[in-house]
Amino acid sequence: MSSDFEGYEQDFAVLTAEITSKIARVPRLPPDEKKQMVANVEKQLEEAKELLEQMDLEVREIPPQSRGMYSNRMRSYKQEMGKLETDFKRSRIAYSDEVRNELLGDDGNSSENQLIKLREERAHLLDNTERLERSSRRLEAGYQIAVETEQIGQEMLENLSHDREKIQRARERLRETDANLGKSSRVLTGMLRRHSPDSEP
Repeated sequence: MSSDFEGYEQDFAVLTAEITSKIARVPRLPPDEKKQMVANVEKQLEEAKELLEQMDLEVREIPPQSRGMYSNRMRSYKQEMGKLETDFKRSRIAYSDEVRNELLGDDGNSSENQLIKLREERAHLLDNTERLERSSRRLEAGYQIAVETEQIGQEMLENLSHDREKIQRARERLRETDANLGKSSRVLTGMLRRHSPDSEP
């Protein structure tokens, strides 16, 4: 199982490195190439999300006592994914602003002020989105810890139940052995009495 997870990790690392490089190039490309690059990054982000889902499924198959390390790595990868998506949103906003400027041209201070306001509103929305994503990741991490704790508790209860059954069976065997020893002792005592000199006529 760990080999599958590590394989997904390597694919994720290569893919996110490519996405990071392409996001950085978007603002410097000509309009036609920007459009194509944005579409390509969107496709690769979807592939990265699918890899994360596969990795998450692999982690859920790991026994709870060995899952902690992999869960921490998954949280790190999800944070990295969130950062990539945020960087991509900012890159797309810059790209959209450039396209809008090309279409509208220079209409004076009024148009410039409107664009500034739009950028400020979008920056505010991005900040809110990032806060929501961080809160969502914290909730997801808390839920995962709760699930793991519940699984560990269930296993401990099952182990205690098995141990109790073993102890009860051992006690029953001990009582049976004591009863058999008592019977044997009485039989031997009777035999000794019959064969002792005092018992002869």
